[in-house]
This record gives sequence, structure tokens and C-alpha cells, in this order.
Amino acid sequence: MVEAQLGAYHHPPQLMDDLEARARELGIDLSSIDLDAITLPAGEDFGIPSDDNEILQNEDPPEVETGFANTIVVDNLPVVPPEKFEKLGNVIREIFSHAGAIKDGGLFMPVNTDTNVTYGYCFIEYNTPEEAQNAREIGNGRKLDKSHVLVVNIFDDFERYMKVPDEWTPAETKPYTPIENLQNWLTDEKARDQFVMRAGTCTEVYWNDARQLTSELIYQHQFWTDSFIEWSPLGTYLATVHKQGSQVWGGKDNFERLMRFAHPQVELIDFSPGERFLVTYSSRKPSNPRDTHKVILNIFDVRTGKLMRNFNGSAGKFTSAGNIVFSALAWPCFRWAGGKDDKYFAKIGKNIISVYETDTFSLVDKKSLKVENVVDFCWSPTDPLIALFVPESGGGNQPARVSLVQIPGKEELRQKNLFSVSDCRMYWSNNGEYLAVQVDRYTKTKKSTYAGFELFRIKERDIPIEVLELDNKNDKIMAFSWEPKGHRFAVIHGDGPKPDISFYSMQTANTSRVSKLTTLKSKEANALCWCPTGHFIIIAGLKGFSGKLEFYNVDELETMAIREHFTATDIKWDPSGRYVASVATAVHGMENGFQIWSFKGNPLYNLSKDHLYQFIWRPKPPTLLTPEKEEEITKNLKKYSKKYEEEDRHTANKMTEQERTKRTQLEEEWASWVAKWKQLHEEERARRMELRDGEASDEEEEYESKEVEVEEVVGVTEEVVAYELDH
Repeated sequence: MVEAQLGAYHHPPQLMDDLEARARELGIDLSSIDLDAITLPAGEDFGIPSDDNEILQNEDPPEVETGFANTIVVDNLPVVPPEKFEKLGNVIREIFSHAGAIKDGGLFMPVNTDTNVTYGYCFIEYNTPEEAQNAREIGNGRKLDKSHVLVVNIFDDFERYMKVPDEWTPAETKPYTPIENLQNWLTDEKARDQFVMRAGTCTEVYWNDARQLTSELIYQHQFWTDSFIEWSPLGTYLATVHKQGSQVWGGKDNFERLMRFAHPQVELIDFSPGERFLVTYSSRKPSNPRDTHKVILNIFDVRTGKLMRNFNGSAGKFTSAGNIVFSALAWPCFRWAGGKDDKYFAKIGKNIISVYETDTFSLVDKKSLKVENVVDFCWSPTDPLIALFVPESGGGNQPARVSLVQIPGKEELRQKNLFSVSDCRMYWSNNGEYLAVQVDRYTKTKKSTYAGFELFRIKERDIPIEVLELDNKNDKIMAFSWEPKGHRFAVIHGDGPKPDISFYSMQTANTSRVSKLTTLKSKEANALCWCPTGHFIIIAGLKGFSGKLEFYNVDELETMAIREHFTATDIKWDPSGRYVASVATAVHGMENGFQIWSFKGNPLYNLSKDHLYQFIWRPKPPTLLTPEKEEEITKNLKKYSKKYEEEDRHTANKMTEQERTKRTQLEEEWASWVAKWKQLHEEERARRMELRDGEASDEEEEYESKEVEVEEVVGVTEEVVAYELDH
């Protein structure tokens, strides 16, 4: 309406002069026209500016997707005449349709109009950039025949290549700026460990000063994260999660922000073992309820913040089931090969395991490892070795199997067929020497199952396998755990509320045979918590159980202490193995907090914390000592321990002196307080005498004491009540 265009607009003098001049030419009297009643055609303003236009000019232009990120260019194709167009097109479709559906009319091979033969390249258009990226991985470097090795690029990359200058110029040398030592916390003179806890809206970092029976606050931050916090595997960084993405922090005491990683609505994060990369994850509900959730996964370089690779698509692309319920998506989606090199990572898909190398973030050998019906896999913690499980198929005619596959050669080192399998779980020992495969098998009647173990000795020749069955085959396996840095493992098994705990060794009496060490009967436990250095374990009843904690010495096969933390939900060992925390998080609505114990089960100190959501010890990197040096220290521990025993005595004496000083201070404060009130009492004596008409009654001897007997009825017998009622 003109009211919106002219009435609200303060008419510029030049514009009004033009209107009046035009009106005179047409013989129109403007004074007789109601401008507010004029309506302009839709979308037409006849050059009359609007306030809305000014607002739109000030707004940032909307972000739109441009370019051809979903289109690839395939070079080095054979140059063929018209009669071979269809055959070559079919070959190209066969190769590149594995990356995704090619759009209708999305394959285009330009033809030289002069010679009527192809130019030797083609364009392929997909529905998403993700499919184009996959196509590049699949096709680039693929040998079509002896003379033709394909070269595949994303179409958008050509613009980037065209911007490369023809002449090389040396990079600008920037002055070195020293950064803060991110390992400074490892140099603590008292060799203390740190922990972080998130309670309510506050996140706090502490030193565990167990010698002083307390914790020392290092850093405190309100609203530091929107959801959760996480240490990196070697303890260098502390990660926080926000609506806009994730951030990592580090430093001595002040925890400076080191890097941001943009990922809107990020839900989960995961560090690579060597802390080189960070994986972030988010999901999006589909508009059609019948479709699966869409997920986005980004892999960032932790130090530079650069996005190294992006994966997105339906949730089914990241599971072995293909089309699944969203809640069944396992995290982490990407699993990293063992070791701190962070060279390989992998994800499972339907009938494939896709292994990527981090030099180029592309598939190893340009193709995925095809494994029909594969449902699970896990990496060795120390080597590029994958253990995978394939269930039975063909109605039981094709047995289940566990295979060990070496990367990058994808060579199968060992395979074990399994029969009548209902379920299977795989557990690697921390040193990568052993793999335990828990196999639940059907009985002959198929009405129940029983459990057993297949134990792989990875480091021995030909990888021998031992079979271990429980004394009572009908016992259910509730928990399994390897000893860190050792060769023993523990199993919780049984059917009732008080299961048994059995300990086994892979090396007994200088023989490489598995043997049972002992069985502890009827324990109220559902968790096995090994000390990080091995030798000791806590047998715990957490969450729904009684909260009993049994500190057990596996070397001597004896109980050191039995304690209780009734509301405990977690057991957290510090990296040194000297101290352990039993934690009661907000899973329980009351008595949130933690208790610190020695490794022997001696209670040291506790702290209550309402709405405690997380308690995490700061990890430490592996020791720089050689195994030989560690063994030498262990053998001569008494010699080394004298120094620390002396420090402990000094600390104890210091604590005694502190207590004596504090007691003296309290006595002095009490004496001062009493003297102050005595002085005030004396100063008010005259006023009190005035109020008592000159009588001084402050002294005790001036009081007269009298004994007064008071009778009180304390009860009435039934006989008296009955008598009164009768009369």
C-alpha cells in the first residue's frame, strides 16, 4: 500500500518536485488525490524506497550453498568412438555407483565435435558432497587397464587449484612465540595427581593432597560447559562442550583456552589415543518419521583446529545393521588403532569395515574391508590389529567366527570358528598380548545358554588359542576385566544376588597355560576395578548394590580391607595407583560426593558435593622409563622408599606441629573472648546496681537458695477412673 510506501516515508523534496511536475504535465491536481488510498501492484514500488529496504541492506546476506561439491571429475579415461560410449558408461557406473546413487543424467562425457570421440574425462553428479568424497576415495588411483589409471577430483577443487600462483614465493617467517608448557602439571614437587569434578553449574580442578588429608583447589569456573567435560587420553587438554562446538583448555593453573572446534549442536566428542585428533558428533531428526536420524561427524586436528575430514549421512551408515533404531548407534562411531601414532581409524558398516589412514584421511588401499555379516570389531590397544566377529548365518550352516586382521595389509592372521553362538564379546588386555573372547552358546535344547572363553595369545607363534570354561557352566558372566600391565584376569559369575569372583592367570609355574588362582564365594559385587599398576583390585557393589568395597591383594590372594560407601556409583583409581575415589554422583538424589582411600583401603578424607555429575582423575602419559629400569626400581623399592618415608615422617611431624599451633591459637582466642566479656561485665556493674536500687547481687554468696516441693499428678490408674465413672 502507498501508506506503507509513502505515508510512512518522509517524502524527499526532490521526489515531490518530480511528482508535481509530472502531475502538471498530465493535468492532474495532486491536492484532490488521497495518496494513502493508492495500492501498488505486488512487487512494484515505482522507485519509491521503503524502510524495509534499508533494514534488509543492513542485514547479512543469507548463507546459501554454492559450488559443485557433489560433483566429481574423472580423468584419464579411454578415448572412445560412439559405438563404445555405452560400454564405457556402464563401466564407469559400475565403479562409482558404490559411493552412492548417481543422479539421473548425472553422468556426462564430453565429446569432441570435430572427431566425434570422447575427450578422456567425464563428470559425475551425486546427491550429497559426502557421496562425492567417497567416490574420490574409491576411484582415485584405480587401475582401469594397463594404460589407464583414473584420477578423480572434486569439481570445486579446480577453482582452488586455479588460484595457485605461477611463481613460488617463500613463506613468511614468523617470529617464534613460546607457548605455555602444557605438561607443567607433571612437575609437581609432591608428585600429586589432579582431578576435575562438575557439580551443579560449577566445574572445579583440584590437587589430591592425600598427605595433608585434603584437596587443594586449583581452578574454578561457573558455566564452563553446557553438557559435560572430558580429559584428553594423556591429560594434556581438558575439553568442554557447548552449543556452538567444543573447546580445549590447558596450562599450569589458569586453564587458558587453546583451541575452538566449531560444530553446532555438538552432542559427543572423542579424542584419538595420541591426542592428535578430536572427533565431534551431532544428530538431526528426520522430517519423515520413517527415515533414520541424520548424523554429522567431524574430525579436527587438535593443535591447529583444522577440519581434517567430515562424514555425514543416515545413522545406518555407521552401524552393521544398515537401517536401525537411532538409540542402537554405538559411540564412538570411529575406533582408533592402538598406540599414540593415531595412524588408523575405522568404522563399521553393513558388510564392511572401513579403515582410514590419517596421512590423507582416505581409505586404506582405496577400498573398505569386505566382511559379510560382520557385527563388531575392536583394535588392539598397542598394534594396528583388528579383531572382528561374524555371527552364524544360513540357519547355522555357516558357523560364527572371530578373525584377526593385520592393517594395512588386511591379512588375516588367525581365525576361529564358533558354533551354536548366541552372543560374543571381545576384551583386549592393555598390553595387547592377549585377547579374551567371551562366547555365549546355546545348549542342545536351544532353551538356555552357557558361557565360556576363547583366549588368544597374540604375541606367541601362530597365535595359539585356549578354551576356558567355568566350573559351573550354567553361571552367567556378570563382568570381566584384565589386570593392567599383567597377565591375570577376573570374572564375576553366578545367578543370585551374591555371585562368585574367580581369578585366572595366563602364565602359571613358568608355563603358558591358563589356570585358576582362586574363587571368592558369595560376594555382593557387580564391578571389578583394577589398580592401574595391577596387583590390587577393588571388588565393588555399585549403584543398586550395597556399596561394599573389598580391597583385595591378588599377589597374595588375600583381602586387605572391607569398607562401605552406601551410595557409591563409581570407583575411580588415580593414575599412580596410590589412591582411589569412591564417588556418589547425582544418580542418587542425596549424599553426593566422594571418599578418598589408600590402595589398601584406609579412609583418608571425603568431600560432600550436591548435584555431583562428574569426577575424573587427570590421566598421565606413559612413563619414560624403560621396562628394565622399572623392574630395577621394583626390586630395590626399599632403597628408594627411604627418601619418601622420611618425607612422610616430616609431613606427619609438620601436621602434628600444625595441630599443636592451631590448638594453642584456639585456646588464646577463647581466653581473649572470655576476658572481653569479663571486662564488659565489670564496666556495666554500676549500671546494674542502679537498676537494683543500689543492691549488688552479682556475687554468688548474696543469693538465697530455697527448696520448694511441688506435687504433680503424672498419671491416673484405670481403677480410679472406673471408680469415678461408677460414682
